[in-house]
Amino acid sequence: MIIKSIPANFSDERGQITDIIENQPVDSITLLTTKKDAIRGNHYHAETTQYLYILEGSCNYYSQKGDAAATVETATKGDLIITPPQERHAFEAAEDSLFLAFCHGPRGGTQYETDTVRLENPLCKPKNPALT
Repeated sequence: MIIKSIPANFSDERGQITDIIENQPVDSITLLTTKKDAIRGNHYHAETTQYLYILEGSCNYYSQKGDAAATVETATKGDLIITPPQERHAFEAAEDSLFLAFCHGPRGGTQYETDTVRLENPLCKPKNPALT
């Protein structure tokens, strides 16, 4: 996982322009609304690179590569989280949040389940089981 704070590329009295992803192919763009304490993920994608951009809110993002120990980092509004193929990941919303997921690979739409492998041992366990 890589977390980048994405600054505005241009700003004037009208507002800002921010390039979230540059020079990368994108096969799907997904909008996610997530309630506080809800957990998403606890899986990995076989072929897909996932870019998760935080529009509102924050989350604790868990990731694990190979046999290494899982790591967790906090990401907030304006951060971009990049998760490559085969990297196990999950996130827990620290507050009601809004995310954009940009993906390169067969992760979107009807292909979602063909590239998603669920984890037998979750990286993140729910505080509130109703929000898994």
